[in-house]
Amino acid sequence: MARQGRLIETIYGNLKGLKSNQIKQLRRLYHQRLPSDRITTSDFAQRLAAISTDIHQPISTYLNRRGQVIRVGVGSPRQTQIPPLELPRYGADRLSGIRCVATTLKQEVPKESALTAMALQRLDALAVLTMTGSGFERRGGGATGYVRSTYLAHLVPDPTTPWTISSPLSLEQLAQQNLMDLVEALESEFGRSLNPRLSETAETEQVLMVGVIPQAVSKAEMKANLAEVALLVESAGGVVVETIHQKRSHPHPQTVVGAGKVKEIALRAQTLGVTLIVFNLDLSPSQVRNLETQIGIRIVDRTEVILDIFAQRAQSQAGKLQVELAQLEYMLPRLAGRGQAMSRLGGGIGTRGPGETKLETERRAIQRRINTLQQAVNQLQAHRSRLRQRRQHQRVPSVAVVGYTNAGKSTLLNVLTNAEAYTADQLFATLDPTTRRLSIPDPETHQMRTLVLTDTVGFIHNLPPPLMDAFRATLEEVTDADVLLHVVDLSHPDWENHLRSVMDLLGTMPITPGPGLIAFNKMDQVSSEALAIAQDQFPQAVFISAQERLGLNTLRQKLLELIDYAAMPTV
Repeated sequence: MARQGRLIETIYGNLKGLKSNQIKQLRRLYHQRLPSDRITTSDFAQRLAAISTDIHQPISTYLNRRGQVIRVGVGSPRQTQIPPLELPRYGADRLSGIRCVATTLKQEVPKESALTAMALQRLDALAVLTMTGSGFERRGGGATGYVRSTYLAHLVPDPTTPWTISSPLSLEQLAQQNLMDLVEALESEFGRSLNPRLSETAETEQVLMVGVIPQAVSKAEMKANLAEVALLVESAGGVVVETIHQKRSHPHPQTVVGAGKVKEIALRAQTLGVTLIVFNLDLSPSQVRNLETQIGIRIVDRTEVILDIFAQRAQSQAGKLQVELAQLEYMLPRLAGRGQAMSRLGGGIGTRGPGETKLETERRAIQRRINTLQQAVNQLQAHRSRLRQRRQHQRVPSVAVVGYTNAGKSTLLNVLTNAEAYTADQLFATLDPTTRRLSIPDPETHQMRTLVLTDTVGFIHNLPPPLMDAFRATLEEVTDADVLLHVVDLSHPDWENHLRSVMDLLGTMPITPGPGLIAFNKMDQVSSEALAIAQDQFPQAVFISAQERLGLNTLRQKLLELIDYAAMPTV
């Protein structure tokens, strides 16, 4: 019990130069008990002022709603604030249940740094006591500081200035303030002012998205990048309630963005009551740890969002194995320092899937699991290779349907082959390869020719290396196919970059894929001018609408021509 008492009476902040009796006075503050409905009392405030005058430093005390002192620090509210990970987490309409009563040696209103600390901690209130220089009276052999005036600050639901400060109050006026009435009124006001989108999606993971954009990137490219990450979040089951971005020549090595932007992110996250912050680029393990320590909310990067989508969509044994393998390999170097935050906040984007319990598992056990999964994936790879060899022996030409995610590949496969592959207006709706037979009449011989179409997982710009390594099933189908059918969503405003990204990824394959045919999909959703521009740029392409079944006969004949071309002996 004595050890627990010492821990409870820890004095935070700068203790350098303090005498033992002064530290005892600070520790005794923990034994104070204030009325639960009062911000402070005159006696407690005068005692703080006396000690602060004696040590010639400001003091900050933190009390819960039961009136118990839970933290004593030497320094300003900014210097002594409670670490984010130690604060209770509530919704956007709730305050933290903690108030701060602090002293200042100067006759001035609370500084912005103190107000920001109040906002980051979502304090019920901040009371600042100003004193008359270093003067104090002797009463009964003890020092009692003189409080000249006080200020009361609290949060308000205003996105531009999220706090308000009272005019100078006497100590008696401050002591008469009813804390519970204030808190009840504030939380009611926060509830009424909630973003409608936030309140309508209370059961959905609410996300603050952070975009770090290179200086050279244009406004249009930046917009497309952020829109894609927002779609990834929504495909994973979250909703982006706000986006913050910063242009930088290169990411900050410790926190990705600058110190001022970290503070802005933390402030908006607390104000909005979000449960997750998603960055639009990949973060190092140390960057994630530093950001979570400073902000107190779970941080995930773009790759983790994609992995989470894959964890939800994997249906086959091979897909589930590969998802777990990718998750474990990606998270292994990120385990240190994340256990506390992850276990406290629980589930959500970035934590689902077969590898969900990895954060509580020792590294060596995780490595053993990775080795086991790798062996299983290798066995499945060998099995798939035998199936492909059998098809090749039967001389059935193969077509791999590739393209950017959500381009309409699965819809096209369903229309051409009467398959029932899952389709949705989501990124990565298809994860497991789906192979179906397609019969096409040959105009020359008037006989039916059979080929197999394989729907593959959609590509994406900057496909994370762990996914390239883990999802070999799709990559093998691409490299072993006789020809490729590259589907492009012509209605997407960034279709040219999508096409280029897929071509770049295909160029990185260890084995050069066969010849390809570009099929511009959703032609019914674009203007005649946009259609003409694409036809001029890609005269050999076909233009279709899988949904409306337009241009499919031309597509079938072009596929036959491409297969015949691929079968021609090389000179």
